[in-house]
Amino acid sequence: MSEELSGTISAIAEGGEAAPDAATQAAQRKILNRLRRAHGQLGAVIGAAESGAHCREVVQQLSAVSKALDRAGFLLISTALRDCLTNPDGETDPEELERLFLSLA
Repeated sequence: MSEELSGTISAIAEGGEAAPDAATQAAQRKILNRLRRAHGQLGAVIGAAESGAHCREVVQQLSAVSKALDRAGFLLISTALRDCLTNPDGETDPEELERLFLSLA
C-alpha cells in the first residue's frame, strides 16, 4: 500500500487529518461516521444472534453492516482517487487504488 494511502487510512483511524483540503476532511468525517454506524450495527447483530432472534432480523442487520462497510470503503478509495487526480505528483499508485477498489466489488 502506498505511503500516501496508508497515511490517509491512519489519519482516519486516528481521527486526524491526512490533508488540509476541506473536501478530504469532510470525506474523512463521513467515512468515520459510516464505520461507527457499522460498529453499532454489528453490535446489534451479535445481540440478536445471542438472544436467538429470528434469522430474518439477523440477516437484515448483517446486510446493513455489510452496506455500511462497503460504502465506507468506496468513499475511502474515491477520496484517494480524487487526491490522486488533483495531486498527480503524489505517491498514490493508481493501479493500487484500482486493485483496492476491485477488492471491494
